[in-house]
Amino acid sequence: MFLLVGLGNPGSKYADNRHNIGFKAILEIKDRFNFSDFTNKYQGLYTSGIINGHKVHMLMPQTYMNKSGHSVAELARFFRIKPENIIVFHDELDIDPLKVKMKIGGGEGGHNGLKSISSCIGSKNYQRIRLGVGHPGDKNKVADYVLKDFPKDQAQQFEDILYYVARTVPTLLDEGISKASNELALLLK
Repeated sequence: MFLLVGLGNPGSKYADNRHNIGFKAILEIKDRFNFSDFTNKYQGLYTSGIINGHKVHMLMPQTYMNKSGHSVAELARFFRIKPENIIVFHDELDIDPLKVKMKIGGGEGGHNGLKSISSCIGSKNYQRIRLGVGHPGDKNKVADYVLKDFPKDQAQQFEDILYYVARTVPTLLDEGISKASNELALLLK
């Protein structure tokens, strides 16, 4: 059993922000694998289904980024999902735009959504799909930068990247993060 989490902020004013690319990834996966519509549960938008024989829960916390962990922990406790079976899709400042990296565990790199999850589930040992949005070049500009929409010339390219990320989910569930990362690299060539 797996939990796929997309990080973002609720509300239409944030919908196309860089910080909401995790939500966009979950929406792409939901559509690709024909999951049912989201319902309001576990302090978030929730749906579940089957991918390659695996029971998959999907969640977009509606608690705002800084408290995402409360929603994730509530669902993980209810279904007894281990941290290593939680996969979090999130924006990553330290990766160039339109690049994706995957890893298990590690630090949060100042990402408040990840900090909240690590704190609430009591582990950093979950999987992260790090969706590069680039860095504004000055740490004082980060908050404003992530709460802005993608530039128009990049918006479609990000949609394309998320299409390929969604395609790798079966491999991620079946064979793990290393194989999925290799598959994604081939798809993005």
